[in-house]
Amino acid sequence: MNTGRRRLRAPPRPLAPRPILDVDLDADPARAPAAISPAGALLVFWSAGVPVGQRVVAATELPSSPANASPAGARHGIGPAAGSGSRPGLVPAAADDVTVVVCTRDRPEGLARCLAAIGRSTAPPREVVVVDNAPSSEATRLVVSRLPGVRYVREPRPGLDIARNTGLLAVTTEFVAYTDDDAVPHPDWTWRIRQAFDAASIVGVTGLVLPAELDTEAQVLFEDHAGFGRGCVRRDFDAGFLTRHRRWGAPVWEIGAGANMAFRRSAVEEVGGFDERLDVGAAGCSGDSEMWYRLLASGGRCRYDPAAVVHHHHRRDLDALRRQMYSYMRGHACALLVQFERHRDPGNIRRLLLSLPRYYGRRVPGLLVRRLLGSARPADALLGPQLRGWLAGILFYARARGHGRGGAGHAERRVTR
Repeated sequence: MNTGRRRLRAPPRPLAPRPILDVDLDADPARAPAAISPAGALLVFWSAGVPVGQRVVAATELPSSPANASPAGARHGIGPAAGSGSRPGLVPAAADDVTVVVCTRDRPEGLARCLAAIGRSTAPPREVVVVDNAPSSEATRLVVSRLPGVRYVREPRPGLDIARNTGLLAVTTEFVAYTDDDAVPHPDWTWRIRQAFDAASIVGVTGLVLPAELDTEAQVLFEDHAGFGRGCVRRDFDAGFLTRHRRWGAPVWEIGAGANMAFRRSAVEEVGGFDERLDVGAAGCSGDSEMWYRLLASGGRCRYDPAAVVHHHHRRDLDALRRQMYSYMRGHACALLVQFERHRDPGNIRRLLLSLPRYYGRRVPGLLVRRLLGSARPADALLGPQLRGWLAGILFYARARGHGRGGAGHAERRVTR
């Protein structure tokens, strides 16, 4: 009897690693590898050098060899035309009016990997600026010192949005692109980003973020429930997007992710720079989405172009993932209040105080029942951190209100080198 009870209360079965397989729909099968893994996997379909679709498939659904990869793509509704909005097949353009800013804090190995990837760009940016945010050692400076064409900027005050603003002050080109030290940009990233700014009204561009690996349970869990992917079809967002969602709050996170974003430098300066109350080192997240919100509200247009690809290394262990989900919700809750403060759109308050509590209120009873029956799901471990983050975000905003907004104070700051 006791053994049975122990079985009922067993923890959820860990999620298995998930191989990531790139399937080239245009490839000659005769020159492709002999076989594709028999395990379940994430398939990323490519055509003319850009991603056109992705699917998580079970082992029984996998193409047994590259020769039938194209039929497998068709079976999932994926083909060369599926991502037509991303304009595949263009000749690489110049990116010499783009500066790439990488904000980092005490992750020299990841930074070196990121910078090596940027160094393989088919259209190199004019400059790469590394902002070393509140470092505890000289490791980051040492990594940068070995790389010609990479400029080192030290920012002693902790905070990702502080580092982003410091990087912005160091930029002299018309366009600034941001990526993270745990991201690996595709070789075509810089010119695809630059190419997407094909109209003066486009002030911000984001791209597709694919997982670099799904080797641990935490990485699979994050990709399934909070991943950065926004699909393989180009989308444009304007002020009408805010208007259509005014009642319940515009889902500006649909525009993309901060690990893969770029701006017209002047547009970000005109709206006052990144809000330093938000993102890592402060509220925890949403400095990127709050910036997109402001740009749309000012009459600009933001574009999501999946042709601009970076690969992201997700957190590898569950404790780090729980902390991340807490920070994400804390930042999101704070950003909703910041957006209401700036624009008075009531949907931000409705989302914070009605939609989110209603959503979590529906999930909590099921979680409690599953715990009682010993049938917990892996994603259940993320609910508690998110609920705590929601409350913490409201409290953080109450303490930080009126501080760190950027604006005039941002414009007057100087870069410390």
